[in-house]
Amino acid sequence: MSMTGIAPLATTSTDAAGDMTRSGAPHGRSGDPAAAPASHARQAARPLAHPLDHPLDPPLDQPLARPRRWRALASPVVFDRWAARVVPWFAGAAALLGAAGLWIGFVVAPTDHQQGEVYRLIYLHVPAAWMSMFLYLVAALHAALGLIYRTRLSPVMTRALAPTGAVFTAIALWTGAAWGKPTWGTWWVWDARLTSELLLLFLYLGYLALVSAIDDVRRADRAGALLLLVGVVNVPVIYFSVKWWNTLHQGASIRFDAAPSMASSMLAGMLLMALACWAYAIAVSLARARCLLRERHLEALP
Repeated sequence: MSMTGIAPLATTSTDAAGDMTRSGAPHGRSGDPAAAPASHARQAARPLAHPLDHPLDPPLDQPLARPRRWRALASPVVFDRWAARVVPWFAGAAALLGAAGLWIGFVVAPTDHQQGEVYRLIYLHVPAAWMSMFLYLVAALHAALGLIYRTRLSPVMTRALAPTGAVFTAIALWTGAAWGKPTWGTWWVWDARLTSELLLLFLYLGYLALVSAIDDVRRADRAGALLLLVGVVNVPVIYFSVKWWNTLHQGASIRFDAAPSMASSMLAGMLLMALACWAYAIAVSLARARCLLRERHLEALP
């Protein structure tokens, strides 16, 4: 069992005589018309090197050219092997960054002179709110790529990102309610920022329910992608709501056009927690994508 919790997949050796070079010509004498059909036949009969392999995927026994390295990740086989290598690193980084961020935020950082100790929820609330919006945009981007280019990996990544985005949205709403009770005197108000964030949670949950309710995978992917793309308009509403309307929610603590309005230790703790959330989201989404690829491969078998 590997570190990611997914058993490594066995590979088989390939026939070197049947492999194609990057230029598309068979190994051996170039331009030989008699040798080409036999080589093509051996190439077609070559055993797949990976349970998720596809005849159109690039051979994995040859190094990828550097300009095409990232584009090769569109292949489920290449992506699966790459994800298996990086998931443990991102998971470890998330644990270390999270521990450091929580220690600075809850131990080192000083008490706020206005809100007291309750402000420390910022180390969970703000990174979770950031990730809830960012992951929705990334999922919508993959949904658009899947609709336009019909890539095989994009719908998988969309499904892999949505649960993590929903979790971060729920954390942002829960910590916001816990923060609002001592500062506003109530758990919930129909504030523009809170309402639009709640709508984001409904979009995540609606997408997950929609793709689960449709048996045909391709139809489910298309329907879910359309829902995500329609909901993209809600993300700028969440971000700019405190500027567009008079709301109870405070403005941004970190701005690109002004110095941070908090102590350096507070800022360090929040940024470490934000990086921890990024690393966690990457690790979990990639691991979930690997599981989804295997599920789809098994469903496609006769």
